[in-house]
Amino acid sequence: MHKKKQATVWNSFFIWTLLITILGYTSCLPVGDDSVCTAEEVAKYSIVFVGKWSQAAFPKQYPLYRPPAQWSSLLGVTHSSDYNMWKKDEYASNGVRDFAEKGEAWTLMKEIEAAGEKIQSVHGIFSAPAISSGTGQTFTELEAHSRHSLVSFVVRIVPSPDWFVGVDSLNLCEGDHWKEQETVELFPYDAGTDSGFTFSSPNFATIPQDTVTEITCSSPSHPANSFYYPKLKSLPPIARVTIVKLKRNQLGLPGPQPNLTAVGNEIDDSVSETPLDCEISLWSSWGLCRGTCGKIGTKTRTRYVRLQPANNGTPCPNLDEETECEPDNCV
Repeated sequence: MHKKKQATVWNSFFIWTLLITILGYTSCLPVGDDSVCTAEEVAKYSIVFVGKWSQAAFPKQYPLYRPPAQWSSLLGVTHSSDYNMWKKDEYASNGVRDFAEKGEAWTLMKEIEAAGEKIQSVHGIFSAPAISSGTGQTFTELEAHSRHSLVSFVVRIVPSPDWFVGVDSLNLCEGDHWKEQETVELFPYDAGTDSGFTFSSPNFATIPQDTVTEITCSSPSHPANSFYYPKLKSLPPIARVTIVKLKRNQLGLPGPQPNLTAVGNEIDDSVSETPLDCEISLWSSWGLCRGTCGKIGTKTRTRYVRLQPANNGTPCPNLDEETECEPDNCV
């Protein structure tokens, strides 16, 4: 009887130990992800970011100086599905706000560090240098883990109120293997923390804060917006990112690697030219009627060009108009 009771106790202990082990393992797995990554534990990738923000593709209010069009440094993480650096239609964190508005990474780095410590959702941080013009490329390397196979990053559009491009939770793992290459076209996002409409708008905080939204050719639907091109169906991509798996030889050492310059050249395809129509002001009031008393006189009104046309856009119409009238102040 004593031995039977002891066996029952040991069986219960074994079952509890097994449950704790299983629960401990599953707590390390990404939550909310339908496909668990069963590929080899670690994979290394090169990531090439190419700016396609040219004056031909985005002629409206294109920043030429103070400062000219350029890109901030790239800041990214590899993580599990229980962490988001940023997400469309959700509120940006204080760190993302500071990065999108001012290019300051300190608060965002602290948020990433805290997420890694509390819920072990972050595997690694990576960064790439800034690009000093709207077109160009930058690159770095990153390491993904089978339990942290998602990639997110942000790059600030400079100058801008709070606009950025990036990727949210791109999965580099596909079942039992790592993807060899991923290419993503990038479009501008508004962090929802500043209400400026143009690249050079002064700081004007959005109160209350709005969610992260994609900027399109028709949204925000305001003619002053720097990305407002109502005749387009969609904006051309403003940037592109290519992530390529780095190869290893049989000894586990780095093997022949992809030519990053070639990767950049492959994705630097023909630059699209976005037509920009002339924008003009409203007519002024009619001027005084001038002429000889007793005869028909003329009066004029004028308007001015708000935005010069570009890339075969609709040309500007006449800026002055004349009509007949009876001269004023005739005796």
